[in-house]
Amino acid sequence: MTDATVCLLLELEFFENGELMIGSMFMARQSPLAALDISGLTGYLATFIYVVLAVIALWGAFCVIMVWMRVARQRFRSEEEQAEFLAELETPLAKGDFKSAAELCDGDPRAVSQLALIAISHREIGYAKVKHLVMDRFQRDVLSDLEQRLSWVNTVIKSAPMVGLFGTVVGMMGAFGKLAGAANVSPDVLAQDISVALITTASGLAIAIPLVLLTASINIRIRKMEELVGAGLGQVLDTLREAMGTAIGK
Repeated sequence: MTDATVCLLLELEFFENGELMIGSMFMARQSPLAALDISGLTGYLATFIYVVLAVIALWGAFCVIMVWMRVARQRFRSEEEQAEFLAELETPLAKGDFKSAAELCDGDPRAVSQLALIAISHREIGYAKVKHLVMDRFQRDVLSDLEQRLSWVNTVIKSAPMVGLFGTVVGMMGAFGKLAGAANVSPDVLAQDISVALITTASGLAIAIPLVLLTASINIRIRKMEELVGAGLGQVLDTLREAMGTAIGK
């Protein structure tokens, strides 16, 4: 064996040993990542997200039911029903019998009745101030309350998909953590984390979509209520002004 052959064999052995050393060092550096397993953490987070989604869904449903019942309680079922009430109220008002008119409105939770009672009770301050007072009370006591409750519904609509998206991120983190922690991962092991990602996303959308439709329906009912109340109050205030003018003339 010549000297050149020996040198060549030594160089090959050196490079092979060097590659083995570099490979072992690289594997050693990768070992903490490979040992990383966040499946337990993602399991707790998934449970927490499910609970949060359930709470959000219940709160959104509660707010929608409350707003729906509030609107139903404060508006007449139809324009004909409101016209019948206003015709019944005009009879004592036209005669200047404010006490009977107030008794007719007292105990009726609907907005027109309560606002008419406020107008009759404060008729001494003058027609202009009574009109301003009634409109202010309608805006503050009726519409503002409904807007505050609807703002919670809109918050639920916005937050539910975001929480679902957070669940998607958590599920994918768990799946990739398992891929990094083992060389061969069966699909059954990854299916649990992927199902968390899909279920949370679907749950967030399932909460938000019905609430969007219900909110649109509620807004339509509120606009109809505003129109009915505005027309009814205009008729009540006109009758009250005539009755106040007749009482002053006497």
